[in-house]
Amino acid sequence: MKPADVLIKPVLTEKANAQMESSRRYTFMVDRKANKLEVKTAVEGFYNVKVIDVNTSVVPGKQKNRMTKTGILQGMKSAYKKATVTVAEGDSIDLFSM
Repeated sequence: MKPADVLIKPVLTEKANAQMESSRRYTFMVDRKANKLEVKTAVEGFYNVKVIDVNTSVVPGKQKNRMTKTGILQGMKSAYKKATVTVAEGDSIDLFSM
């Protein structure tokens, strides 16, 4: 798998931002078929940092309901894979400079 296909987008939530500031851990949404080694090489290649640790988890899909004028719309929010990457001391990834 190509490194460009591994990383989909960074996850920017309150918990992820707190981990960025306190413990140098960055969270990314990754391809479902990507393993930890592919995630590590992709992050090191794109952001020029040294990756120490990679943790992955599959977030399950959820059923969502929405009330509209015509009634209730039901659907599924799709599942995705999330990778939390710990970078070396002194390295950082700037996700907000766009």
